[in-house]
Amino acid sequence: MRSATEGGDRRSADGPTLDTVRRRIAIPLVVLGVCTLIAAVIGLLVGGAPTTPLLIDPGALVRWGTPIATAISNLAASVTIGTLVFVCFAVPRERPEFERLASLASVSAVVWTLATVVTAVFSFASAASRPIGADAQFSVGLWTFLTDTEAGVARAWVTIFAAVVAMVLMMVRNYWGLAAAAIIAGASFIPLAELEHQGGNADHNTAWNALFLHIAGAAVWVGGLVALWLADRKGRREYAERFSAIALVAFIIVAYSGVASAWIRMSGPQDLLTPYGAILLTKVVAMLLLGVIGAVHRRYTIRRLPGSLAFARLLIAELVLMGIAMGMAAALGDTAPPLGPAAVDTSPAGLLTGAPLPPAPSFQQYFFTIDPDPLWIAICGAMLVLYFAGVVTLTRRGDRWSPLRTGSWMLGVLALAWATSGGIAAYTEELFSAHMLMHMVVGMMIPVLLVPGAPVTLALRSFKARHDGSRGPREWIMELVHSRWLRIVGNPYVAAVVFVAGLWVFYYTPVFSWASTTHIGHEWMIIHFLIAGYLFVQVLIGIDPVPGRPPHAVRLLLLLVTMAGHAFFGLAIMTGTGLMLADWFGAMGWDTGVTALQDQQSAGGIAWGVGEFPTIVLAVAVAVQWSRSDDREARRRDRAADRDGDAELNAYNAELAKLASRDEA
Repeated sequence: MRSATEGGDRRSADGPTLDTVRRRIAIPLVVLGVCTLIAAVIGLLVGGAPTTPLLIDPGALVRWGTPIATAISNLAASVTIGTLVFVCFAVPRERPEFERLASLASVSAVVWTLATVVTAVFSFASAASRPIGADAQFSVGLWTFLTDTEAGVARAWVTIFAAVVAMVLMMVRNYWGLAAAAIIAGASFIPLAELEHQGGNADHNTAWNALFLHIAGAAVWVGGLVALWLADRKGRREYAERFSAIALVAFIIVAYSGVASAWIRMSGPQDLLTPYGAILLTKVVAMLLLGVIGAVHRRYTIRRLPGSLAFARLLIAELVLMGIAMGMAAALGDTAPPLGPAAVDTSPAGLLTGAPLPPAPSFQQYFFTIDPDPLWIAICGAMLVLYFAGVVTLTRRGDRWSPLRTGSWMLGVLALAWATSGGIAAYTEELFSAHMLMHMVVGMMIPVLLVPGAPVTLALRSFKARHDGSRGPREWIMELVHSRWLRIVGNPYVAAVVFVAGLWVFYYTPVFSWASTTHIGHEWMIIHFLIAGYLFVQVLIGIDPVPGRPPHAVRLLLLLVTMAGHAFFGLAIMTGTGLMLADWFGAMGWDTGVTALQDQQSAGGIAWGVGEFPTIVLAVAVAVQWSRSDDREARRRDRAADRDGDAELNAYNAELAKLASRDEA
């Protein structure tokens, strides 16, 4: 964009003046920043954390600076990722605001990086109960904190992610580059959620997942508001409509995860009368008002755009309330919850997992126990809602979508919810057999139900196409389907190798220990096996577009080879005499009636036996598709023969006659 260089008020050929752009950037950032800091200070005073000296007081600068620096870091992170999401889903590449918003994300990423460094220094001083200093002892202690402690390593990772995002945004200005930066920024929420959870109750997994969703939803919402304000007024209506959909999803995520987080930190309604409850109530009221304003936006003000002052007023009010919510969230992080840390379970299993042992395993416990995982409940809910929304869109348009596909998808999603939030999930940390059962269900059985639902085809038919150069959900799906990455991982032979070799690599490398002993590794395991299984089943029986789908005979051969490798894997574990991950599954000290080695051998039997049923189903499905394909080809040939008088057969017979006459001659 060419900016004005003389007089300060000259308008460029591409858009508003540089001074106007600066004012647009300054207004939302100042409003949001001031409200966040004021709310954080008030919340801290209510909670009493900075005014209550520790046993060894590090000083008022550290006590006040830690939460304030954290609030600034969170604000910069929110502006970065929210702006990136807004640009990727709302702004055409050719418009000048694309460059302005990308520059805003770049600057905020730099601020985010610097703020995380300051926060790390304050956090070390607070943890070490010593004032900030420039001496060598402080520097050595800070380095040890960042490399050897859980909290320090998490803060170091957040800083690394922020710095990588800043560097990427300095080098690229295209959709894929911005999308990559948004994904990296989202990955920073993993250690950030770990930091926010420290010092909480014993329900670590639920707290971590709820916080991850809460932080991610709030970041997209806050940053999107700033980006919407900065966007050019000529396109304000279309941008407002697109951001309205993003904000609605973010609001649902924030509300859902906020309820889950509060539920595990409070013992009952009486805790709302505590300082923690007062801060939480203020945050909840601010979020509810934000939801009301969002509804007003969608129902009334967007229709009056462009040129509506009501929109600007509501947007400023939304920024104020968002600042209050963010400030109170920062204060909550430094306020002790009413439900303090649970009593430490000193049993071997309690010391390893950080949670009490579940009831003794049984058929009823596996199938009827509920162990909710907020992350996967949200994912499964989104999968159902989006799928049914697509079906409703097609129905209203007069198109037909098979009820069998809908039913298959619904069963697959419900099975995924059961596997991640049911009885299996309650035992995966303690029993190898439960771990293997979850793996088999997620990687082999659920994809057989999800793939026939054809979600990609449904999405491409139901989402509206964009014609202004921006990328909506349909455009991103098309980009992904035709991307080089999918051509590689979606290749039939690569998918088969990943499906089988992934088993051996996972269980016979340190990856197994990481996935079994850490929550992040456990979540990665579910995602990996779900995607690997989905891609393999998609190659065999899917109708969604796949690069280079082989003939049916080759598909059957791939199925037999991969299932043989799968059976050998199960047999290897079942007949093994050495205990895998002995310092975890072998150290639980849980008397379930079988030894850890017997449980491991049962896991091998599960790996061998559970795979048989999906294999039979897939083989039958491939055979049926093969038969139907031959029938369709025969009908096509018959129709062609009716149109041209069987010209193809006549030409073939003529060629045979010519060859015969040549042989006679």
